[in-house]
Amino acid sequence: MSDVRHVLVLPDRDAAEEAAEALGERFGVAEEPRLVRDALAGEDDAEDAQWLVLLRDEEGLLDPAALDEFAGQWDGWREEP
Repeated sequence: MSDVRHVLVLPDRDAAEEAAEALGERFGVAEEPRLVRDALAGEDDAEDAQWLVLLRDEEGLLDPAALDEFAGQWDGWREEP
């Protein structure tokens, strides 16, 4: 069993929460994705931080290109972990 992870980078918390909820509907993801605030160096304002949606895919069933397109709906993208 591999430990494949996908990282979706989204512009704000609201987008990250919406995307995390929609992942189950669109891709049938059973496990709750983790949301993580990613502050840029020297950044103090939480409003300006990017948010990461961390998603495990141990069986490698999720298509990286489809996840990138999915994240784009919220002006985000899929980052290589």
